Amino acid sequence: MPLRFARLAALFAGCFAVAAAEPAAAPAAGAAPSARVARPDPEAAQGVWEGWGTSLAWFAKVLGDRDDVADWLFTLRPEVDVSGHVVPGLGLTIARYNAGACSWVEVDGRRMVVSKIIHPFRQIEAFWLDGKNPDPESASWDWTVDARQRAALLKARDRGANRFELFSNSPPWWMCVNDNPSGGPKGDVENLRRDQREAFAHYLATIARRAKDHWGITFTTVAPFNEPSSSYWFADCKQEGSHFPPSSQAEILPLVRAALDRQGLADMPLSASDETHYDHAVTSWRTYSPEVRALVAQVNVHGYQGARGQRAELHRLVVTEGGKRLWNSEYGDKDADGLGMARNLHRDFHRLKPTAWCYWQPLDGGNKGGWGLMDADLIAGKIGAPNPKLYVLAQYSRHIRPGMTILATGDERAVAAFDASARRLVVVACNDASAPAPFRIDLSAFAARDARVSRWLTETSGRSRYLRLADEAAPGGVFETSLPPASVATFQFEGVAR
Repeated sequence: MPLRFARLAALFAGCFAVAAAEPAAAPAAGAAPSARVARPDPEAAQGVWEGWGTSLAWFAKVLGDRDDVADWLFTLRPEVDVSGHVVPGLGLTIARYNAGACSWVEVDGRRMVVSKIIHPFRQIEAFWLDGKNPDPESASWDWTVDARQRAALLKARDRGANRFELFSNSPPWWMCVNDNPSGGPKGDVENLRRDQREAFAHYLATIARRAKDHWGITFTTVAPFNEPSSSYWFADCKQEGSHFPPSSQAEILPLVRAALDRQGLADMPLSASDETHYDHAVTSWRTYSPEVRALVAQVNVHGYQGARGQRAELHRLVVTEGGKRLWNSEYGDKDADGLGMARNLHRDFHRLKPTAWCYWQPLDGGNKGGWGLMDADLIAGKIGAPNPKLYVLAQYSRHIRPGMTILATGDERAVAAFDASARRLVVVACNDASAPAPFRIDLSAFAARDARVSRWLTETSGRSRYLRLADEAAPGGVFETSLPPASVATFQFEGVAR
């Protein structure tokens, strides 16, 4: 390990003192609470993990051509220097590419209407400039725009990313009722003109075809909507956005499917609907007819409902009954410490049970701070210091890897993933309390008597940042420890078999 990590490990090893493997006696009155117990269950599999990811969009428009940013996001390098800050690589394998809606070309005397409060880095350039000619080789199209976001996409691919999603925040401005890609005159008004629905579908399909033929990128899914049921996409919004009620979504999805088929992309799946809330996603899915549901291979939802929402019901409808893949395709919050993110991750793993999870903007914040994994001023194009939540996410993304099977643990604050071929079991635990928490991992469902335990720790309000601690043993297939307050810990067991 790097020397500075080794020195820190010596300081903090006491945080994870290992107790004897025998069951603890019942505590006396006023004594420390009994241990939480996680029992990874190989008979209670929750799906095969597809990966961790991010949406490129805004940060990539400004910083997408930087190798250090790509190395940090899309490799597992133990140390990456990003603007003078040494951070662990996150090992993301999913990159979501945003099809832009903005351009500054006049169309028959019309010009794009610009929200008074939108920042330039949130204006993603559209490839189709005016709608006059659907031929992508014509002067109606400009494939040189959005160069940095495209560069970020290729850098992700070259570093091992293997799932790519094309998504849209808004149709190009000239398809909109009010020529404004930030939204309609009111937040609950659909802004795509009905006579432009076919054009919108053609736009997305043409980008997907171009990416495959010219960029070396085959999108694994195409997502036509972004938070469509929400009612805050209006003309003076801070970003590109467009409201689509579930009934309109159900009418547009077949058009996108047909457009992809005409481009020779019949095997490129649709995903929908990237709703803001779990409850919105439940409503939209219930609204779709069986025929429309059949067109959707993957259901995306965003995690902005926090602790609330019908996570379990969405899983039941989509996975158990519908047989579809389910992703949390976007999460973000303004809490720099990462503890809230960890809480919601665990709620997702235990109730939503997705097979992929994506953070919205890893570089974000500026003078408001907190939103990014690393603070960044995207107006000035400058990257600042890492937030603790970067190291919190590393506890999960560096160890729960694509191809591992997610297992139930019986404890919502503990997540488990198993790699049978490597004989490796990973448990990530969160202690969101203000006091230390006794914690036991029971491997009695596995053959694990000689398992060795590697450990990493992040204290969201303390000094440890993805800190590598000394390896330990799990005698008798039981490991006991104490989780520091407000912390996330990763335990990686080697030599574990069914």
